[in-house]
Amino acid sequence: MDGTKRDNIEKGMKVKVVQKQDQRSGKLTEGVVAKILTNSKTHPHGIKVRLEDGTVGRVKE
Repeated sequence: MDGTKRDNIEKGMKVKVVQKQDQRSGKLTEGVVAKILTNSKTHPHGIKVRLEDGTVGRVKE
């Protein structure tokens, strides 16, 4: 799945995101999408989402 396209991401979908503080290490956090925060159709670094546990990050997988 391509995390840079908004059309590929839906609420309730299980994804892996990279949080702001983990961008250098590339550490991924797994969770379920609660809300899509990016308004544009695409973003080169991944669509920003909020997970159900409150974590905010950009979708990588």
